[in-house]
Amino acid sequence: MKYGYFDDQEKEYIINTPDTPLPWINYLGSENFFSLMSNTGGGYSFYKDAKLLRLTRYRYNNVPLDSNGHYYYINDNGTVWNPGWQPSQTPLDSYECRHGLGYTCYSGTKNGVKASVTAFVPLHDPCEIHKVTLENASDAPRDFTLYSYVEFCLWNAMDDMTNFQRNLSTGEIEVEGSVIYHKTEYRERRNHYAYYAVNAEIDGFDTDRNTFVGTYGSNKEPVMVGKNSSGNSMASGWSPIGSHRLSIHLEPGESKELIFVLGYAENPDDNKWSAPNIINKEPSKAVLDKYSTSAQVDEAILSLKKHWEQLLSTYSVSMSDEKAARMVNIWNQYQCMVTFNMSRSASYYESGTGRGMGFRDSCQDLLGFVHMIPERARERIIDIASTQFEDGSAYHQYQPLTKKGNLDIGSGFNDDPLWLIAGVSAYIRETGDWDILKESVPFDNDETKSQSLMEHLRRSFGFTKNNLGPHGLPLIGRADWNDCLNLNCFSTEPGESFQTTGPSEGPVAESIMIAGMYVKYGKEYATICRMTGLEEEALKAEESVKEVYDAVLKAGWDGSWFLRAYDAFGEKVGSKECEEGQIFIEPQGFCVMGGIGIEEGLAEKALDSVKEHLDTPYGIVILQPAYSTYQKHLGEITSYPPGYKENAGIFCHNNPWITIAETMIGRGNRAFEVYRRTCPAYIEEISEIHKTEPYVYSQMIAGKDAKNFGEAKNSWLTGTAAWTFVSISQYILGIRPGFHGLIVDPCLPDSIEEFTAIRKFRGADYHIQVRKSKHGEPKAFLVDGMSMEGNEIPFEEGKKQYHITVVLP
Repeated sequence: MKYGYFDDQEKEYIINTPDTPLPWINYLGSENFFSLMSNTGGGYSFYKDAKLLRLTRYRYNNVPLDSNGHYYYINDNGTVWNPGWQPSQTPLDSYECRHGLGYTCYSGTKNGVKASVTAFVPLHDPCEIHKVTLENASDAPRDFTLYSYVEFCLWNAMDDMTNFQRNLSTGEIEVEGSVIYHKTEYRERRNHYAYYAVNAEIDGFDTDRNTFVGTYGSNKEPVMVGKNSSGNSMASGWSPIGSHRLSIHLEPGESKELIFVLGYAENPDDNKWSAPNIINKEPSKAVLDKYSTSAQVDEAILSLKKHWEQLLSTYSVSMSDEKAARMVNIWNQYQCMVTFNMSRSASYYESGTGRGMGFRDSCQDLLGFVHMIPERARERIIDIASTQFEDGSAYHQYQPLTKKGNLDIGSGFNDDPLWLIAGVSAYIRETGDWDILKESVPFDNDETKSQSLMEHLRRSFGFTKNNLGPHGLPLIGRADWNDCLNLNCFSTEPGESFQTTGPSEGPVAESIMIAGMYVKYGKEYATICRMTGLEEEALKAEESVKEVYDAVLKAGWDGSWFLRAYDAFGEKVGSKECEEGQIFIEPQGFCVMGGIGIEEGLAEKALDSVKEHLDTPYGIVILQPAYSTYQKHLGEITSYPPGYKENAGIFCHNNPWITIAETMIGRGNRAFEVYRRTCPAYIEEISEIHKTEPYVYSQMIAGKDAKNFGEAKNSWLTGTAAWTFVSISQYILGIRPGFHGLIVDPCLPDSIEEFTAIRKFRGADYHIQVRKSKHGEPKAFLVDGMSMEGNEIPFEEGKKQYHITVVLP
């Protein structure tokens, strides 16, 4: 069942019923100010850090679901309704929501009145703008009342939901004209405030939640909206809100536009006040002056759309499969940019109060966005590397506001260091910027311990090299990519963190997945060494990689597939000898991606085993058979019910590894089959089963052992976005950056006979045409009409246009 449809021309997803299976959201913002907005106006806003600088309050696990947000109420002679349906849920005569790139528009009609909201965060300014259009579609004059509503968060979102004995006495507000200023804690250590304004004279306002909603009221039926009045309340403690009341008169066919702005402002410490206890409002007034008219707002929207056009123009494709094309050209790249901004910190599944930016997560995400914003990717690499420890290991996460590592989840995830090599390698291949390796970067954000970025890579490679176990395979530490495979944890107490309990430095437990990573990224590290004149170091790196490669063949092969690990007792994990968890997806993907077993014929066996044992109609499950009981020597992975999350769920993040691996042995049909299974555009028709948004990837889909097989969770913020874009754009379509130039090496399924693409690369436009041979036509690779050997087009400094024709056998 579908709840909407794609509009590829406008780059929008159109939702035509408000009660979607779950809230279907969008992200507004691309720099420092961000908002999450659902198809019914729910969500929240923050500046830079969703935990520490939260502007508006959101309640997870709320009933009814998604009933706090940025709302507008209309009281039309006693009929109260919202243009986005929520939270009043008054039946509408018509409804539509259009999620676009960085903006959302929703509208509703009731009894001849139409209300439309266009919401976006403008480029370069810390605010969220709503253009509200009210139209009288009836044949008689109409008088009604419009109420705005936001509920302010008391800045620190975690403290806001726990420290009531203090917080209920801290709220402070100022009101000046049509602007409501939220200045809680501004009197002490803060120099920032929030503001909520409308570009019209108001007939009333409220800033105290109990007055507006009612002490025992709800957002569904606010007391003041029902009374068609305002309390003109000034919040003092308790819960500050922002609400404007405007009386609207419209003649038949007449419309009226209003501009609402929710913003964040900062002042220098020595210029916080304009008068005793009166905040300095100049920063907010400057922003409000920029967006006080519809013409100004329309220009800002146009600039935002041009911004996204420019970003997406770096890689665009034209082909007969419109679903694959829309994902490559629009939604997959858009999601990659959102994960760049958010990592895993703020979604409808990540509350923004705990997880910061992931070391591993951010390195992987970089693979999906580096081509669009290489200069910001460079900054991100430096931020990530700055949190690394001197021995090459890393904090697992760091805070986006401070850019410093935190130990909330700990360290000792032994795959983390290798991801830094992956990210830097991707950046250099994209940009040719070898100078980044010379950048001085601190360890643990201590400037006295600064070394070149190249030294950071050396420590990353060395950490794995120096931490091998009894079989010559890398030690797993707390965990590898699968945070829930905790082989050194042994937790028996409820509430303990699997990620911080037990000795992470266990000397026995080994990971075959990290071994595959070491081989893949170790080869790239060796190339980086060689191309920077470090020939001896390159040879030593290749020698070490070969030793791990051989160790995998000797101790990591189980007859038909690669083992997953060895546990703390030296016993096999992911083996036919195991009663449960006999085969895992991760090593089958990463070992083949590293080239292990291709020449020996093992890669094909491993991937055939994936199809035989792990395939489902909704994607490849992470393992089989599912674990039926908790096993403390394996950790959190066995704590989930069968079919969910890491216990045999479809973890979409690793499905693209199989896609890529299949292209490496030339099986384009199977690669595309795996791609399609989890691709949102192909499963839009089963939205009632899938439930999450049909335009972005989810982290997890319930596996075949689960009661709700096919149901997705954790949409938007997932490494699935970057890895799937890499799999389709760089391996199936085959257009990927190399160290020497652009590589064009497609592995197409039978269903794609040809395609054209434009790839912007190092300042040049590459016009690429790929088609399959017809009527015995010979294989060809032409660059500007000249035949070329190989598939990597040498980069020529200063050349701006390349024309490539590839004829596949």
